[in-house]
Amino acid sequence: MQLVIFFLMILTHTYADYPVLKAVLSEKGLRDVSQMMAVWIQNKLKSTEFPEVRGGVDIGIGTVNYAISNIQVVHCSMSGPSIEFEKGTVVSVKVSKLSFAIKGSWKTQFSIIHDGGSFDLAVYNININTLLGLGDEAGRLSITTISCCDDVGGVNIQFHGGASFFFQPFVSTLQGQISEMIRVRICPAIQQAISELKMNLQKMPVSIPVDQYIYLSVLFTSSPAVTDRSFELDIKGEFYSKSFPSEPPFSASAFDIKYAENYMLSLAASEFFVNSAAYAYLSSEVLQINITENMIPKSFPFHLHTSQFGVFIPQLHTLYPNMEMQVLLYASKTPLFSFSSGVIDFQLPAAAKFSVVKPDGTLVPLFRLDVDSSFSGSALIDNKRLTGVFKMKSLTLTVGSSEIGDFKTAMLEQMLVTKVNSFVLPKLNDYLKTGFLLPTLHNFSLINSKLLIENGFVVIFTDVEDSWAVSMKT
Repeated sequence: MQLVIFFLMILTHTYADYPVLKAVLSEKGLRDVSQMMAVWIQNKLKSTEFPEVRGGVDIGIGTVNYAISNIQVVHCSMSGPSIEFEKGTVVSVKVSKLSFAIKGSWKTQFSIIHDGGSFDLAVYNININTLLGLGDEAGRLSITTISCCDDVGGVNIQFHGGASFFFQPFVSTLQGQISEMIRVRICPAIQQAISELKMNLQKMPVSIPVDQYIYLSVLFTSSPAVTDRSFELDIKGEFYSKSFPSEPPFSASAFDIKYAENYMLSLAASEFFVNSAAYAYLSSEVLQINITENMIPKSFPFHLHTSQFGVFIPQLHTLYPNMEMQVLLYASKTPLFSFSSGVIDFQLPAAAKFSVVKPDGTLVPLFRLDVDSSFSGSALIDNKRLTGVFKMKSLTLTVGSSEIGDFKTAMLEQMLVTKVNSFVLPKLNDYLKTGFLLPTLHNFSLINSKLLIENGFVVIFTDVEDSWAVSMKT
């Protein structure tokens, strides 16, 4: 169950009209979660602390007082657990035929006679059936225990050392006490664990800082939809500028996914998700860079100098001979991504303000060039890494304003196209070829993942591995 909740916690909410993110857990996902829970339950039992058991047995001539302590679980097994969908917002968690072996110490006192030794205890055929309700409470995921029932099939105890044979007539009494002690603690322990989980969910921050410029709104807007075959949640997600939070001039569009039954989880994000991040960065005024001559490698064939730009703009060399230049490059509008079948398109409207650097360091504005460019590419997941490749579709260069008179941009445009294709894109694609390692959060990692680019959204079909559970198995 914790794995299911984990995936819901990492998804987000916004005020767009349509869901921006979708998550679907399949029946295969539940089966795999059940296997992870089996490892988790067994290791939890092994670390469980049991209280000391004290009592007395009347033997007719007095009472034999006993104490059972140092109780430790040394082995456990089960045939489950199983997690089942129930229509609405309910998930059923069943644990059947849970058995475990315990060892510990015993002591007795009869008048001035003391004795002690060790014991072996087997508790078998424990059955637990719990219904959990999932909902939305003030924009955060809520989980409650609807019902819980349990029973303990039986207990068998053997005493060793000292006069342990003395205990044998009273074993049935002790077994009953221990059985009841275990039974009455099962459901309260489950309810307490769920209550603590609910409290932790309600304490989660409603916004997550991404970096110093933007943050991601984290709120749920609907209760999970549980069908007889899947666990579904529609989520709305949006990035905001920390300094100038505002809604973008575009809205989310409706999209729908068909989850893959042979994968545990299907995760989808619409174009709005990434475009809201671009708008948030634009609003934060960070999509800009001031390029100076000393930033350009000496081996680069073109430099920020009036002697070189004079080839394209003759009056520049006449007005400002042999002087360095500086350029402020910035996104003039929000860069936008669009997804279509197998293809990612990217539009980048930009502007470049050129200035000449006088000997005293002051800047003299020269002109502004408007650059409209578009690129297309693809992405895939290869060996747990998100990789991609892009190529240029178009690039146009126009004069936005000029303090040195009119000039033609055809040669500049051709030079820019050449440099982007021969220098910028190869560097970018080398970086994208290496790719980004898929994230591992709270011990959970994505494996056997597949990425598809559909019309208006991207979807990842994936299985999930709990590294902690894997390490426990080994």
